[in-house]
Amino acid sequence: MSAYLKFVMPRMSQVAKTIPRAGRCLLLGAAVIIFCSSTIGCEYFPESTFKLASESRLPKWITLPPGLTRADVSITMSYYIEPWGSRAVFTLQDAKGKPFEKVYGKEKCGVFYPKDPPPGFPPGYPAYQEVTVNGTTELIEHRKMEPVFYITDDPAVWKEYWATGCR
Repeated sequence: MSAYLKFVMPRMSQVAKTIPRAGRCLLLGAAVIIFCSSTIGCEYFPESTFKLASESRLPKWITLPPGLTRADVSITMSYYIEPWGSRAVFTLQDAKGKPFEKVYGKEKCGVFYPKDPPPGFPPGYPAYQEVTVNGTTELIEHRKMEPVFYITDDPAVWKEYWATGCR
């Protein structure tokens, strides 16, 4: 700070001292907000969200409430990317969108693409993602770029997936 501000304009001298202090506080506040957003804010901002196709079976870790059938419910899945890994959240809902159950799964090994995809799929599809919930693993299938997913039971897909070394 110049001597001119210090002796000729004492009020400006005080303002000049507070600017760096305010800057430090703003920087610290921004750092705290960024840290908190990256850890807890991810629950509110999924990377992507999909709906289970009506013709697909339910994942093994989802239990229907008594009195409801598969036709009475829908499931949404949201992928979240967090600093410590990726996860998927599955929400079981009734026909009106009321949630019954929410389960959290861990994604493993990234996205898997078969070497020789079946004919009729767009380039880059089908794509598979392994998700494990409470020790039970399912392969999530994405058939094309749309907000829909399927659960696959195709033994050939599982065999090729395991051959990649991912288990």
